[in-house]
Amino acid sequence: MRPAIFIDRDGTINEQRGYINHISQFVLLPGVGKAISLLNKNNHIVAVTSNQSGVARGYFPIKLVKEIHELMEQKLAKDNAYVDGIYFCPHHPEGEVLEYRRACRCRKPDTGFIEMARTEFDIDMGRSYVIGDRWLDIDFAHNAHLPGILVLTGYGIGEREYIVPRREVKPAYVAKDLQEAVRWILKEE
Repeated sequence: MRPAIFIDRDGTINEQRGYINHISQFVLLPGVGKAISLLNKNNHIVAVTSNQSGVARGYFPIKLVKEIHELMEQKLAKDNAYVDGIYFCPHHPEGEVLEYRRACRCRKPDTGFIEMARTEFDIDMGRSYVIGDRWLDIDFAHNAHLPGILVLTGYGIGEREYIVPRREVKPAYVAKDLQEAVRWILKEE
């Protein structure tokens, strides 16, 4: 069994730009490839988890999400980094695209992504973590009984200042970015 690190995409792996509706808007954050490579070298499962309700809302096609994920993998490979799984939710209960209009178990903060990953990998849940830039990711971690790490990239600074103080559940750690979060996880082990 190996631990899994469930990493949010927008704002944690790449620059937060709202809905990324064109491939040219996908920009990897500095140090992300090195951070993921470090997880790879330390035998962690790396799983990207991302709500992509822009598909259901009609902002962009599902094909674009897949193209962006291919680009992300190409960019990560430049640092000898790879992800083991990419899980995204194209649904939204109020979406305009009927095919994707629904409430589902995959949309964070529900735990469908983790359930999917557990069918594909032999995961040591006792040593796994969630990393993300929004309270939603910390709530997702809590619902899965995992420690959640808030990064201060993307929406993280505002979430730490305005959202976290009002919540009962707190992040296990607050990190400057994905690199610091990964270093903290490895130190904890």
